[in-house]
Amino acid sequence: MNESDKYHINIEPAFGYLELIDLPHILKKNKEKWFNQTLCRVNNSFFRLGVFEGEFHWHKHFNEDELFFVLEGNLTIETEKGTFVLNKYQGVCIPKGTLHRPIAKERTIVIMIELDTIKPKGD
Repeated sequence: MNESDKYHINIEPAFGYLELIDLPHILKKNKEKWFNQTLCRVNNSFFRLGVFEGEFHWHKHFNEDELFFVLEGNLTIETEKGTFVLNKYQGVCIPKGTLHRPIAKERTIVIMIELDTIKPKGD
């Protein structure tokens, strides 16, 4: 299996404008260890949900900043400029062009905000 095939990434928004976004419903039906779902589009950005357990590969986004905000669990983000350990209700914005990789030692629920041109597995 290719390293990036273990990630389940849904880039198409699950919800449109004026639709109720129901996180508990999405979380309840998710059984994957590494899951990404774009929830909705906000102008030229995506509001995304991540359910992480394990390690993502090193990657970067040449044109997009990426915000990670933890709702549940703990997330370590290694970058070429240092390591960030995020606990519940903490976040960090990774600037475009920065090599990084998220690591979750346990099931972690994360909200991400990024431009709609993002390639979640990196450029």
